[in-house]
Amino acid sequence: MRSLIEIADGVRSGKLKATAVIEDALVRIERGNARLNAFIRTGPELALRQAREIDARVARGEDPGLLAGVPLGVKDIENCIGFPITQGSWFLRNEPPCTTDSHHVERLRKAGAIPVGITAMSEFGMDSATFTKAYGATRNPWNPETTPGGSSGGSAAAVASGMVPLATGTDAGGSIREPAAFTNLIGLKPAHGRIAKMNGFANWSVHGALTRSVAETARYLDVAGGPDDRDRQSLPAVPFAYERIIETLDVSGLRAVFSPDHGYAVVEPEVIALARDAASRLIRVAGLSELNRLFHPVNVYRHWGAIMLYNLEEDFTRQGILPDGFDMLAEQTKRSLKRIRDRRAEIDLKESWNKIYQLEQEMAAFFLDADLLMSPATACAPYPADSTIPELIDGRDASESGVEPFGVVANVCWNPSISIPAGFTAKGVPVGLQITARRHRDDILLRLARIYEKAYPWTFPWD
Repeated sequence: MRSLIEIADGVRSGKLKATAVIEDALVRIERGNARLNAFIRTGPELALRQAREIDARVARGEDPGLLAGVPLGVKDIENCIGFPITQGSWFLRNEPPCTTDSHHVERLRKAGAIPVGITAMSEFGMDSATFTKAYGATRNPWNPETTPGGSSGGSAAAVASGMVPLATGTDAGGSIREPAAFTNLIGLKPAHGRIAKMNGFANWSVHGALTRSVAETARYLDVAGGPDDRDRQSLPAVPFAYERIIETLDVSGLRAVFSPDHGYAVVEPEVIALARDAASRLIRVAGLSELNRLFHPVNVYRHWGAIMLYNLEEDFTRQGILPDGFDMLAEQTKRSLKRIRDRRAEIDLKESWNKIYQLEQEMAAFFLDADLLMSPATACAPYPADSTIPELIDGRDASESGVEPFGVVANVCWNPSISIPAGFTAKGVPVGLQITARRHRDDILLRLARIYEKAYPWTFPWD
């Protein structure tokens, strides 16, 4: 599969036709989707119409943009013209097609990207796998018996398998980074506000994308990032191009800490070993300075979950999903809501918010004398595609830390964080190394990922 850079540069120069690129992507989707269930719907006519418009612009001597002709998968949570958006839920199955794009999709489309379809997600983003009543299980191309992760699992499966080179994701607690780790991709959770959001405000969730390479993520961020007056949290534009700075930024001497479990997470020993080895290699080739210290912040997994689920339950009640529709929710959604209901008497939301604020202060203190926080991207390797979040990891109770125990830290504290390929387990499935930088330093993460990629390149054997 051509990279998004090869496609865009080829289309812009006239060496490739956008229509041919889209036709090829549609064939790839038709060939692979029955096995993986990455796309829940496609729009061939819409995609080919936009492709023909781009080819006509090139013929007139115009430049369609940095993503010209790039086939794009859009996660089933973002408005995309011509497609119904259902958030993985049976309850939204009859939604009408969108008449507007989200701010994120709008920006990608203006740069020439062509949405070819909608990718599967876990119901309302509430699962670490992508397995719903509405659409079934989405599967991992490295081993279809396992999950590609969640909630952006369809996007990860689509990109890793070679259906499309770019697919959008969202991340409120690891939902880009866990799928990236499980499918051997680059998964950047940008700094909070780097990419404008549709609703103009969010406590933790950000937009992002899944790609196979660092340069592709960098070009994507050059397009997607930047201020938007419709989102008061959006950050100012950076004075450089990420695609260029990943080759030149000096990161030598930055101080890194590797934390295998943050002092609270249950993690498979093999996953720790692979992440530790990847961190050591990166520290060596990038010329970093490793600090021999522990990082044991407060565990906000339960508190973050309580806040999210309280809000979700209120939304469900207002929308009429609850109480009568409980049985039609996905298994993981039901299980999570039941846990909150069973614990309602012991949950104090004020205390949960206090723990959130405590983590913010602990992260701020960490970055006073360190520059990078490294850890495994997930607590375990990919698990069965049609199961709920495992309560036992490595034979131990993981109910208080889950599959993504490290992801939420960066969301709560608004730091950029990235998952890069760390290697493969004895069973041949991928896991990732997560790196978190101080606020706003997406450039450092992309530069480090590029250094690692050049030294230890990865491939996809089915290409």
